[in-house]
Amino acid sequence: MTTLLRASGSAEFLSIVPSLAGFTPTESLVLLPFRGTRTYGAMRLDLPRSHDDLADYADAAVGLVSRVERTDAVALVVYTDDTVQRTRDGLVLPFAVEVDEVLGRAEDAGLRIVDALCVTPDGWSSYLDGDPQVRRLDRRAPEVPGVGDVSGDQLSGAALPAAGFADKERVGRALRDVSGLLERGGTPGATSTENPQAIAALVLLEDIPAFFESVLASPDDLPPFATAALLWCLDRPLFRDVALTQWATDARGGERTLQAQLDFAGATTRVPDDLGDVFLGRGPTPDPQRLAVALSLVRTAAALAPPAARPAPLTAAAWLSWALGRSSHAAQYLDLVRAIDPEYGLAALLASMIDAAMLPEWAFRRGATPAI
Repeated sequence: MTTLLRASGSAEFLSIVPSLAGFTPTESLVLLPFRGTRTYGAMRLDLPRSHDDLADYADAAVGLVSRVERTDAVALVVYTDDTVQRTRDGLVLPFAVEVDEVLGRAEDAGLRIVDALCVTPDGWSSYLDGDPQVRRLDRRAPEVPGVGDVSGDQLSGAALPAAGFADKERVGRALRDVSGLLERGGTPGATSTENPQAIAALVLLEDIPAFFESVLASPDDLPPFATAALLWCLDRPLFRDVALTQWATDARGGERTLQAQLDFAGATTRVPDDLGDVFLGRGPTPDPQRLAVALSLVRTAAALAPPAARPAPLTAAAWLSWALGRSSHAAQYLDLVRAIDPEYGLAALLASMIDAAMLPEWAFRRGATPAI
């Protein structure tokens, strides 16, 4: 079902931006691509803080908007804690130079300018007014069925779930037992003192795609040994890639990826392009609900994991967030990875993609709401 939010002027338009974005932006430039009189979502960028790369910033901003299907116009809103400057010639809005650069690039790209607004602690105003005036802002976003609470900023919801000390200890012990058994080839030792739950966890791993599918059924309530088995898999690139591809496609996609990875490891063939493209955000649009469940799963696993085992689920959380168009959340998870292991390979690759404002191709299809 499509929900229509109608705005008859700039004030009403501002009131619906948080509902379109899914949060209330802070220190952000929000771009809203239009087709005719309709917009379908919002794109968020951090505000520029250096004039040296302003041209590149404007090019990147307009480039993102232009990639959205059938876009012919754009509106932008600056959210900042900077205040309006009062001069003898009138008010000067924060980031006026930067906004003028972005608007100029948008016009050069053939985009019509719908509106250009600024929200500050003093109120809101328009960059398009020759003599801007500050007006009171009603910060209450309209309640929209299915959207949920949008009062938090772009980082809301990125914090890992709380995990008790006892739960962490159980997962840590389970991971030690599962890892030890797998290092011995999955067979019990001479004394047969292995935890039977660890042996049962190995049974789960006899069919990796089936295991990755099964854990989606209870992402927030996995038994400790199932969580340990998941952490063990995510810490191995071959199985991690299977998990991410499968969660972005389906069980068959996981089976194909596993076989392709095994064949590639044996130097017999290359990974098919359609599977490799999934990691880069190309191909059919994934089911966002499926991605969200997988994200909940790996966030919980990261919260329960011992510190040394945390980079793997955190990096998976970063990719899943990126795949959902939540690059701000992805960057938060990558910061946590860097604090543990600055050289963690996949995290560095993802960071370079996010720094380059690279988003999945499916984020630019109508109905998507990418938020960098």
